[in-house]
Amino acid sequence: MRLDGFGLFVNDMAKMIRFYRDVLGFEIKEAEDAGNVYLIKDGTLFLLYGRKDFERMTGRRYDYIQGLNGHFEITLYVDTFDEVDAAFRRAVEKGAVPVLAPELEPWGQRTCYIADPEGNLIEIGSWNKPFEAKDME
Repeated sequence: MRLDGFGLFVNDMAKMIRFYRDVLGFEIKEAEDAGNVYLIKDGTLFLLYGRKDFERMTGRRYDYIQGLNGHFEITLYVDTFDEVDAAFRRAVEKGAVPVLAPELEPWGQRTCYIADPEGNLIEIGSWNKPFEAKDME
């Protein structure tokens, strides 16, 4: 098996579409009343599933955490430390929930955390080198 993508089960589709499109710059073509949103971000399939639609499709009911949740994170990369700071500032100004202000970690990465409107954690980080070179040592 190969990893094809990942999805979030969302309560308020319109709010989540606006966040990922307008705050983080994801290209989303579906309308705000869509039941499911499928998009590609940097070669990775990213999906927003309406919770009620998914429950109806599977014939099951699920429990969802309210507020900030620590089940997983979405990780976004920028090429420089300065871009981490700028991306954090822009996201918070546009409505992202600040979780951790940018800081340089002992392992050499500059990172910060924000949350989307439904509490999913998003890391924005950099090794101060281009994406293509970040894993080469």
